[in-house]
Amino acid sequence: MTSSIDAALARAEMVERQLRRRGITDERVLSAMGRVGRELFVPESLRSHAYDDGALPIGHEQTISQPFVVATICTLLGLEGHERVLDVGTGSGYQAAVLAELASEVVTIERVPELAAQAREHLREAGHPNVEIRVGDGSLGVPDRAPFDAIAVAAAAPRVPRALYDQLSEGGRLVLPRGSRRGQDLVLVVRTADGPTERASISCRFVPLVGDEGFGDD
Repeated sequence: MTSSIDAALARAEMVERQLRRRGITDERVLSAMGRVGRELFVPESLRSHAYDDGALPIGHEQTISQPFVVATICTLLGLEGHERVLDVGTGSGYQAAVLAELASEVVTIERVPELAAQAREHLREAGHPNVEIRVGDGSLGVPDRAPFDAIAVAAAAPRVPRALYDQLSEGGRLVLPRGSRRGQDLVLVVRTADGPTERASISCRFVPLVGDEGFGDD
């Protein structure tokens, strides 16, 4: 990006071509994605690729997710604006910023302290200094801030972590990539009085969720 005008144009084109034309219809999500500057959340050397249709490396063997995947996660969560949301796997902070545009309260947890520190600066620059950032095992959630109305997980797990499901409020929604290390399906899980209900969405490929209820401590 060479200017804020260039970034705004690239962002508008991303919303139209990568999101709306591929079936993202939630206007709140489209508007949120149109407001958050993705260029603020990628390494400076990659800012010219900020609006590419794909994931980008952010260091520590982690990535910032493809815009379409972020929009799909947010759409599946069905946020209305009043919710408390947990974002597992802060990374650069981009998904937390989009969630902060859609909900009233966002808590995000990242296991790599350096990434958490960078995300804090990115979120401040993007106008979301009130996002609460924790450092720790994301597979265990943030129990002292539960219950959550929605939980977004940006790392792949072999199964739905019980700790995260238990931190959902009644009717709460959890979205995570579930499968093997090589590939996953994005799954929506809803907590009900009769137990969890599930619905699979798109195929995807995320970095593994490392922790007690993920793929272990790699």
